[in-house]
Amino acid sequence: MRTVLFASALGLAFAGCAPAPAPAPSDSASPAAKEAAPPAAEKTTPPEAPADPMTAAVAAKPAAAPAPLTPPSTAECIPYVNPLTAEEIEAGWLSLFDGHTLFGWASNQSEVNWSVKDGTITADSGPIGLLNTTVPFADFEFRCEFRTAEGANSGVFLRTTADPKDLKADCYELNIADEQPEGFLTGSIVGWKKTDEPIKGSGDWRKFSVTAEGNRVRVQLDGKEIMDFTDESAARKSGLLGLQKNKGKVEFRNLAVKPLGMEKLFNGKDTAGWTLVPGSKSKFDIVDGAIHCHDGPGFLETEREFGNFVARVDAQTHAADLNSGYFFRAMKGTEKDPSNGYEVQVHNGIENGDPCRASNAGTGAIFRRVSARRVIPKDKEWCTTTLVANGNRMAVWVNGYAVVDWEDTRKPDENPRKGQRTKAGHISLQGHDPTTDVSFRNIQVVELP
Repeated sequence: MRTVLFASALGLAFAGCAPAPAPAPSDSASPAAKEAAPPAAEKTTPPEAPADPMTAAVAAKPAAAPAPLTPPSTAECIPYVNPLTAEEIEAGWLSLFDGHTLFGWASNQSEVNWSVKDGTITADSGPIGLLNTTVPFADFEFRCEFRTAEGANSGVFLRTTADPKDLKADCYELNIADEQPEGFLTGSIVGWKKTDEPIKGSGDWRKFSVTAEGNRVRVQLDGKEIMDFTDESAARKSGLLGLQKNKGKVEFRNLAVKPLGMEKLFNGKDTAGWTLVPGSKSKFDIVDGAIHCHDGPGFLETEREFGNFVARVDAQTHAADLNSGYFFRAMKGTEKDPSNGYEVQVHNGIENGDPCRASNAGTGAIFRRVSARRVIPKDKEWCTTTLVANGNRMAVWVNGYAVVDWEDTRKPDENPRKGQRTKAGHISLQGHDPTTDVSFRNIQVVELP
């Protein structure tokens, strides 16, 4: 049974919705015309992270200027490997390593030889340094497999800054070491708590499973709990995930994270907490526990605003080559300006059968800013998009696979169509045009401290 919640017969032009045959004009043109044509990906350069002295020895040693890792262009179509199962994707897991590149990671020490070899992230020379995720996480489950040479020293940094100088204020270091002057061996939280028994980290592949919730960090090694630590100072509530090269050779693989604490923005029954933008032609119905959007243009936006956050939105197109999406950090919609925000694109079209060549930016793209490096979903099938927006850095996963890692380097502006906006704004579901036939479900968000 279908319950019609919103509809409007107003024949008004809508920004970001009305298609036009002409190419997109400059930013000074109307939003409706600008959104009509497929976007060209903007070439951006990840920010240079400062050098990272993690110990007194490193702090005393000048570090070379770091070199950000440049992700492959969409023209370089790497083999698609998604290590996540359908059940893990449904549960919210995100893969942090595509098996071929360092997409989504940034080194804070240019002299460390981070690389991908035989399906692993590895390093064995250079000064002490970190390879960090480009976006942070607050509460999460994290897992990885690691292997180190005899006598090597490494670690996994939790909720870290890009440049941690104080191990008790800037991060939690989950150590990987056979020896450590103060006895913080493998599985210990350096400077905070040691494992009950000394554990060697070298040898064959081993697996960390970490749960960080609030001020509590729990760690399993190869399925056995070895650490349960509570930080009464609650020093770190959010931060990057980092892999450390300290001494000797280290390898990592099967890295994944699952954000925790997600709050439902859609209850599956009605649109409580959402508002129809004035002038909308789109109809937003509740069908089988999903918001079904058809006809258009039109927008349904949250009453609340969100600034830095992790969001999940499942989407399904019901015909080929349909165009939709959801906006974020959007200004409140009006008849004149219904969708001034950043947009996560939903469009599964590809060129010449090549999934690395999106015909209209691709599902997961930040529309008109950067294309998805690969189109993962197919029309008429559900897909899961996950967005992390933190400051001017944004990353998107589709079905748990990273497709966008982008920094907005434009000048600040209240309107994200014109410039960088870090201020909180609305999340808005898009009905693109009269052909729109798309559904949304599992709309969830958690704010980043």
